[in-house]
Amino acid sequence: MGKTLQKIKVSTVNEMPKNLGKTVTIGSHEIALFHLANGEFRAIENRCPHKGGVLAEGIVSGDHVFCPMHDWKISVKNGEVQKPDNGCVKTFHVEIEDGNVYIVL
Repeated sequence: MGKTLQKIKVSTVNEMPKNLGKTVTIGSHEIALFHLANGEFRAIENRCPHKGGVLAEGIVSGDHVFCPMHDWKISVKNGEVQKPDNGCVKTFHVEIEDGNVYIVL
């Protein structure tokens, strides 16, 4: 049996300033939601794989967020930590509908 996908409203487009992150908690998931300068929304796990820094509080630049603890650079598109560091965080699918922002689990 396939899993049923859940679409959870987490914000509205207007509530999310560009280049800032927002912490969203859905069940056991703590997610960092970002509104990028190009208008896209991205969602990733909210803990840096290095020392657990809160990524929603990081600085956003282009398609990356810099961990506020040790400046690790992480792609908000695929969750990959950029070299010379390595690791990965989980990514979540985001949908925009009628000005609302949803995360699909």
